[in-house]
Amino acid sequence: MPRDDQLWLDGESGPLVRPYAMTQGRTRPARPELDVVTQLLTSRRDLRSFSVEHEEILRLCVRPLSLAEVASYLDTPIVVVKVLVSDLIDQGQLTTDAKARMASPPDRAVLETVLEGLRRL
Repeated sequence: MPRDDQLWLDGESGPLVRPYAMTQGRTRPARPELDVVTQLLTSRRDLRSFSVEHEEILRLCVRPLSLAEVASYLDTPIVVVKVLVSDLIDQGQLTTDAKARMASPPDRAVLETVLEGLRRL
């Protein structure tokens, strides 16, 4: 008979906790402006009880990390991390650095010039 801690991990498929369970069934973040390069930083850590995933995000973000980095460290899909991060921002636990986001997409002509230069190498 397997031990309790073995019931939640399958060597081939990984953890058996599904993403919808982590987000309580939510599939859209409360903050749609979050993108993969949004910088996150823990602003405070209350003694409230959070989910394991929320606690891990707060622990990771004691130094600025992008949303993509957090998702990578947690080995969790981006959309799930966006939902969890939105929760923490709404509760005042995380802050974002809006300056780190691109104000506008780069000029296509500049990108094409860079690409041409790279091809010549």
